[in-house]
Amino acid sequence: MLNGDNNGEVRVADDTDFKKLKHLSDDTIGWKQEYCKNNTSVWTRNNENSNFKMVKVRSVFMDVEGDTLYDVLHDPQYRKTWDHSMIEGFEICAVNPNNDIGYYAMKCPSPLKNRDFVTQRSWLVLNNEYMIINHSVNHQKQPPKKGYIRGVSYFTGYLIRNLGDKVQFTYVSHSDPKGKLPAWAVNKVTHKLAPKVIGRIHKACKDYSDWKRANNPQFKPWLFPEQMTLPHLDMTQIRPLSDVQAQCVSSESIDESGLLEDDIDEDDD
Repeated sequence: MLNGDNNGEVRVADDTDFKKLKHLSDDTIGWKQEYCKNNTSVWTRNNENSNFKMVKVRSVFMDVEGDTLYDVLHDPQYRKTWDHSMIEGFEICAVNPNNDIGYYAMKCPSPLKNRDFVTQRSWLVLNNEYMIINHSVNHQKQPPKKGYIRGVSYFTGYLIRNLGDKVQFTYVSHSDPKGKLPAWAVNKVTHKLAPKVIGRIHKACKDYSDWKRANNPQFKPWLFPEQMTLPHLDMTQIRPLSDVQAQCVSSESIDESGLLEDDIDEDDD
C-alpha cells in the first residue's frame, strides 16, 4: 500500500501504513503551498508514480468533534446528501472488521470524462487520532465500464486529530485520474475544488447529528463490527491491478488536454 509497486495488493493494513499517512500529513519537505485561506491550506508535491502531483489539504474546525467528522467520512448513506461529486458509491465486501473493498464513481465537470475507482479502505482509531486510508485494487465484480475512466489511488488518506477545543483535518491524495487532462485542471483542483469540498464536509459535520437521529441512529458498523453485513472477501475475485489497463486501454489514450477552462461547466463542480 505504501508505494506504486505494491498497489493493487489486498491485505490488512498495519501500523506502517498508518504511520505513512501521519508522515505525509506532517512532512513539509518537498511540499509547495498553493492555497491558504479561512483556516484551509493546500499543498502539492511531485511524485515518481505519475505526472499528477500529490495533494495535501488541511483545515481546522472549531465547532465540530473529531468523532463526528470520522462518522461523516464513513457513513455511506449520509455521503449521498453532501458529496456532490459522487455518482455512485458502495461497499463490495469486507476484508476484516477494519478493512473493506468499495466502489466510487465521481462526476467530473463536463465535458471531462467521469472517473471511477475500486479501492481497499482501512481505518484505525488511536487515542485522539482517527485515520482512514485507501489504495486501488481490482475486483471482478466491478470491472471497468463504459463511460468512465478507471483512476488509480496509490495512497489516499484522512487524518483527524482532536486538539483541545478544535479539530485538525488533513487529507492526502497520491492518485492518478488517468487519461490526459489539461494542465489547468490540477490548478483548479488545488485552488478551487479542494477548498470547496472541505467546506461541504464542514457543513455536513454540523448537520450530521440531526440527520443520523432520523436515519438508523444506532447503525455504525465502522465502530461496531458486529453490525457489518458485507460478504467476506473472496480472493478468487481479486486480480492484478495491471489487468485493469488491459481491459480499458482506451483510457490512457483519451486526450482531454486540449480542453479550455472556459469549456467547463462550472455548475458541475
